[in-house]
Amino acid sequence: MIEQLDGATRLYLVLGDPIAQVKSPLGVTQSMQKEGRNALLAPLHIASDALDAFISGASLARNLDGLIVTVPHKFAAHGHCAAATERANFLGAVNVMRRDANGCWYGDQVDGLAYVAALMKKGFEPRGCSALMAGAGGAGSAIAEALVQAGVARLSIHDEDTARRDALITRLAGLELGEVTIGSRNPTGFDLVINATPCGMAQDDPLPFELAGLSPKTLAGDVITAPEITPWLAAASERGCHTLRGVEMFAAVRDLMVDFLLEDKET
Repeated sequence: MIEQLDGATRLYLVLGDPIAQVKSPLGVTQSMQKEGRNALLAPLHIASDALDAFISGASLARNLDGLIVTVPHKFAAHGHCAAATERANFLGAVNVMRRDANGCWYGDQVDGLAYVAALMKKGFEPRGCSALMAGAGGAGSAIAEALVQAGVARLSIHDEDTARRDALITRLAGLELGEVTIGSRNPTGFDLVINATPCGMAQDDPLPFELAGLSPKTLAGDVITAPEITPWLAAASERGCHTLRGVEMFAAVRDLMVDFLLEDKET
């Protein structure tokens, strides 16, 4: 339950389009209040063409301390940050922003850290594995970077937007930490196969990967939180695969976001 809500409450907002699938407001609010903060996270449905005007206007509110950013705003929101972590600047995207000591926005992108943490909690060691991922957007690029940093031997990336895919592959290959290649919908031969696209939020969406060639030894993952069991995860489970649900990733994301938002202001 929310323990405190009054005129002294510090406000945090989660921005997305759509927004109904977002599960963070209650959990983040409860986590902040357990830390002794009089704080509240509220969801706002903001269209892409309204994001710039909204952030500029909302920044005038003196009791607005932070933003959580979800699909499709992670890249655009980065442009509103006066400063960001090295990871966020590398990706050109943020999923969380807080005010610094001067009232400017300071950002980070923790989706990837959270996904690797969720994998390891599941008992899956990314180091040395071969991974296939669909999606080179905000979440996908963050997960890809974190997997490379975690030591995967090979990462293949599939995205219908080939320019976005190729740009991400080029940046990741420049880290010289592992083989990064163009992927496809074929999961044959991979230890880890992750859907980091919105495909599966609607029941009539096509599967992000082909099922032929999917080994029962493969771990199948998804970033989607609603539905909790996506058609992709259901199909992979039927083939005997272990799975990692979006809600399991989100539990790790929530902890990292709360830690970031409640850190002391940057000087």
